[in-house]
Amino acid sequence: MNPIPAVAPFAEIDPPARLLMGPGPINAHPRVLRAMSAQLLGQFDPEFTGYMNETMALYRQVFQTGNRWTFLVDGTARAGIEAALVSLLEPGDPIVILSAGRFGLLLSEIAERCGAEISVVAAEWGQAIPFSAIEEAVARVKPCVVAAVFGDTSTTIAQPMDGIGRLCARHGALLYVDATATLGGMDVPVDEWGADIVTAGLQKCLAGPSGSAPITISERAAARIDGRRHVEKGIASGGDRPGAGRRIASNYFDLAMLMDYWSERRLNHHTEASTMLYGARECARLVVEEGLERRIARHLLNGQAMARGLEAMGLTLFGDQANKMHNVVGIEIPAGVNGERVRAAMREEFQIEIGSSFGALAGRIWRIGTMGYNCRKDAVLTTLGALEAVLRGEGVDVRSGAAVDAARARYAEG
Repeated sequence: MNPIPAVAPFAEIDPPARLLMGPGPINAHPRVLRAMSAQLLGQFDPEFTGYMNETMALYRQVFQTGNRWTFLVDGTARAGIEAALVSLLEPGDPIVILSAGRFGLLLSEIAERCGAEISVVAAEWGQAIPFSAIEEAVARVKPCVVAAVFGDTSTTIAQPMDGIGRLCARHGALLYVDATATLGGMDVPVDEWGADIVTAGLQKCLAGPSGSAPITISERAAARIDGRRHVEKGIASGGDRPGAGRRIASNYFDLAMLMDYWSERRLNHHTEASTMLYGARECARLVVEEGLERRIARHLLNGQAMARGLEAMGLTLFGDQANKMHNVVGIEIPAGVNGERVRAAMREEFQIEIGSSFGALAGRIWRIGTMGYNCRKDAVLTTLGALEAVLRGEGVDVRSGAAVDAARARYAEG
């Protein structure tokens, strides 16, 4: 038996105080971090179930919905996405997926694992999908579900959602929307859109850490999920309704079981991630205190100031600017510039992180976010000044002070 090698004692975690200005995660708001240091409670303690109820009420305001089923899925944003799709889809179900970036591809990856019949409506990365193409696909396929990403950070483009919910309703389809990167920073009016399930994450505009996925579910979607409920001996609570009794592939991500857990009955499903719930609750409190209108305007202003500064450096913004996300901007890496060396210099010399990209855009663009706690004037100006200095060091012809001056001019406009 080989001896286990000795390991020197590791030091206490002491990460550098970096300014995270990439596409997410971002720096968590200090109030969120304080909330997450609170004492743990038992998951059925009346104090704790009270916090659960408050969290549901708060996220109804954030999602702009009256949906009863508005709660948290324990896990990163992808946990919410997977919970939605595995709970809606059965083998052979037709689904139309709107795909114009990496996270549209993710929807297809998950739907494929569910055994769904996938029809993709695609656009070139950097472009939004025309409504006419969506309309044609839904009429032709007659899907059970239409799935879309509202704000794909891989491309920095926001897919227009107007009319898609009404289109789905006319054709008997449910609409799922991934709002991971936009909730709390762009307008996500769930009821107005007619969306049936919308999921998000904390680590973008909500100013928290990754690890909890807010979700809201319409009554139409809840009825389909409940109709798939599987109980002992294969007898479904839904009787002989279509789909009743078919087993959902996942236990952990079974939304029917999660709805039972978050209902007044509190049927045990898992041990709630107490610390993450404290953080998610505080994220929502911050949104409600600021007000959605003011918060969205703040993200728009800071995003525009960042974009103005980048253009003043002579950099080219990536993609269709008419459909650009408020809170993330893509920049084409200048010819001859080593994009990763620039990112390393930003991180090592200025303690600022900006993002690269992947897939079709790997090595072609940088992505800079202005989200949540980092969506503020000083963070924008500091990032622009640092990037300008690094680019000059790389031999790029950048006029000193131009970027910061342009951003300050945008702030002066109000």
